[in-house]
Amino acid sequence: AEPARLPAWAHSLPPSEPAAERAAMRPLAPSGPSEPEPAALSPLGGDRGQRFRRGLITHKLLEHLPDLPPDARASAGRRYLARPVWNLSEAEQHAILEETMAVMSAPECAPLFAPGSLAEVALAGVVDGAEGPAAISGQVDRLAVAGERVLVVDYKTNRAPPADEAEVPALYLRQMAAYRALLAEIYPDYRIECYLLWTDGARLMQLSPARLAAHAP
Repeated sequence: AEPARLPAWAHSLPPSEPAAERAAMRPLAPSGPSEPEPAALSPLGGDRGQRFRRGLITHKLLEHLPDLPPDARASAGRRYLARPVWNLSEAEQHAILEETMAVMSAPECAPLFAPGSLAEVALAGVVDGAEGPAAISGQVDRLAVAGERVLVVDYKTNRAPPADEAEVPALYLRQMAAYRALLAEIYPDYRIECYLLWTDGARLMQLSPARLAAHAP
């Protein structure tokens, strides 16, 4: 049998990327910010690290429980919290599970933790920023597409939650604004909603479009 003939494009080099475009593009990595983050809670604090450990446990629950059917989450959470390694009292176990379940069942963001939502989602692309094209690459803790909405949340573990949105560090606002700009390119006809989830107390905070627009790339 005669060998198959390769198409013409297989015998030529791909077109080169314009050098000017490469030089003008600003790389942004929201998941790895270049400036220091707010101080984390210490595992050696006056409460013997209870808040630090509680934040880590809550993060784990929020990472894995959404992968289970909704009616199986509470029992799985109780088994996880009852492990001797955590050394939690029954009252502490109940409080952590109650806070975590309340976040996952909140009506305004239930799609974030519904079946079909995604954890640890890598995002990459190019957006038109105020100073020209910007290449964005990062990873969000959870993302969901529900109806005409795209919901994205980033967990902040072992950092004291601010009282309100006005006290959120600019670093985090720039991070979420970059994700919002990129998701708007991927889903042009959808409403992009951004959240921060402070695992110290399992507090969910939605970021307003106006505040994010002020920190856009």
